[in-house]
Amino acid sequence: MTATGKRSSESAVEQNVYKIFPNDLNSKYTVFGGLVMGLCDRTALIVAERHSRHSCVTAAVDSFNFLAPAHAGETLVVKAAVNRAWRSSMEIGVYVAAEDSFRGTRRHVVSAYLTFVALDENGSPIPVPPVLPETDVERRRFEAAEERRDARLEMRAAGKR
Repeated sequence: MTATGKRSSESAVEQNVYKIFPNDLNSKYTVFGGLVMGLCDRTALIVAERHSRHSCVTAAVDSFNFLAPAHAGETLVVKAAVNRAWRSSMEIGVYVAAEDSFRGTRRHVVSAYLTFVALDENGSPIPVPPVLPETDVERRRFEAAEERRDARLEMRAAGKR
C-alpha cells in the first residue's frame, strides 16, 4: 500500500473456481442464478477486505447481468477487482466465465457490480484507501464507477421522496 492509495491489482482475485454438479442446477438444467450471485458476493467481499484491511458488508448491487447459462460439468471462474473507492465504500467489478475443462474453452456468463462498505470494530463505516488505476482498462472502470455511483445515489434519493 502506498501513502496515497492502493493499486487495484493488490486486492484483485484472479481466479476463484467452482465446479458445477447436478445439485447446483435449476429445472432447466443450468446453474442456479442465486448460487452464482453468492459466489460473486463472496469473491467481491474478499477483494473489499483485501483493499480496506477491514471487515466489509455488501451495501448495494448495481447490476447483475446473466449473459449465458452455465451447465453441469462446467467450472465457474470468478474474477473480481476494486474499480473505485470513496470515503468508506468501494465498487467491486465481477466477471464470471463458464469453463469447459475438456475443450479448454471459456464463455463469459455473468458481469456484476457490487458496492461494499468497510466497518470498524464497532460496526461504523471507516475510511478506505483510494484506488490508484494503472492501466487504460482500470482508468475506464474507475471513471465508469463514478457514473454508477451517481446513478445509485440518485435512485436512493428518489426512493426517499
